[in-house]
Amino acid sequence: MLVNADFHIHSCFSMASSKDMLIKNIAPKSKLKGLGILGTGDGLHPKWLDILEESTTYLGDGIYSTNNMDFVITTEIEGKNKIHHLIIIPNIDVARELSQKLPSKNKNVDGRPKTQLNGVEILELVRQYDCLIGPAHAFTPWTGMYKSFDSIYDCYEKKVDFVELGLSADTNMADIVGELKDFTFLSNSDAHSPWPHRLGREFNQMELKDISFSSIKYAIKHSNIKANYGLVPNLGKYHMTACTKCFKLVEPEIARKNKMKCECGGRIKKGVDYRISEISDFNEAKHPDFRPPYVHLMPLAELISTVYDKGVTTKTVQNIWQNLIDKFGNEINVLIDVDLNDIIKIDLKIGEAIKSFRNNTIDIVPGGGGKYGEIKFDSLIKEEKKPHVVTLDNF
Repeated sequence: MLVNADFHIHSCFSMASSKDMLIKNIAPKSKLKGLGILGTGDGLHPKWLDILEESTTYLGDGIYSTNNMDFVITTEIEGKNKIHHLIIIPNIDVARELSQKLPSKNKNVDGRPKTQLNGVEILELVRQYDCLIGPAHAFTPWTGMYKSFDSIYDCYEKKVDFVELGLSADTNMADIVGELKDFTFLSNSDAHSPWPHRLGREFNQMELKDISFSSIKYAIKHSNIKANYGLVPNLGKYHMTACTKCFKLVEPEIARKNKMKCECGGRIKKGVDYRISEISDFNEAKHPDFRPPYVHLMPLAELISTVYDKGVTTKTVQNIWQNLIDKFGNEINVLIDVDLNDIIKIDLKIGEAIKSFRNNTIDIVPGGGGKYGEIKFDSLIKEEKKPHVVTLDNF
């Protein structure tokens, strides 16, 4: 069976997460998104595990269900050098034991526990419990594995189960790094709120024998990912090298020359695009035979917001979003599968915007320095909103 899965979210116990990140809110929103399996996130936090047990029914083999939505236990761990690791855990009993074993001072406070264990030590610990592990948002400049290491094996020494690409990268970017040719790529949302424009903004379409931890493990280890879906990398907030204060895009050589300091006084952060070029082995992607397509999409509410120039949570945007969901079942159907003519009958502008995404005829103001990129559809492109990039000539 084909299932849409998002393995990386956070609960209400994670720093900077919405207090509404509770199962009673997450489950129905995930169904409206079109997801079939969702990672619980924060799977080492004792109180979150209590809520999971109280809010769901255990179906066996690692699957917890409520409101026709299935969950698997997952967590993100911040290890040595602030590197983040994504863990998929067999069940709650294992999660509780693993939580006790993990040396961490904040695991009962923050949903994302911090530890001074390095990648090798974290891998050895979680493998004792049959968990799956890989670097979370591997290329991001603050907490990605490649911000500290030039090779994934320098971090873990052994082959991990997957590499999570993050919002600022896709398959075409990652597959210019030769050592990643043997790894399964995952695309997950890292959602901190239950809005459908956060949940499942990136997800994986997987071939599963059934809904179970065992099947998820088999699919990841045997590369049974049929498609990765996610943002155009330019939209990611760390895609380009940019200032974290004024968000001005800066050519990497200028950033280095000025010791990563912007003329405004802010700090410049190396972009994912440039970091990948530093560790690349090829000029263009060399996909292994098992690599599935990477399909670019944008959360429907954000797309509507862009078209109508309204806030994503405004009544106007939410009413249009709800109308489309009521008509076509879920958001993923609208973005990917529904006939464009049927969407145009309901809303011409939205139909044309989705068509632009499907045809790859969109214009993007790239993101960087912590600011998301912006979509400019053909009819909305304004020259004055093109990004200003600092170069040798204008710094």
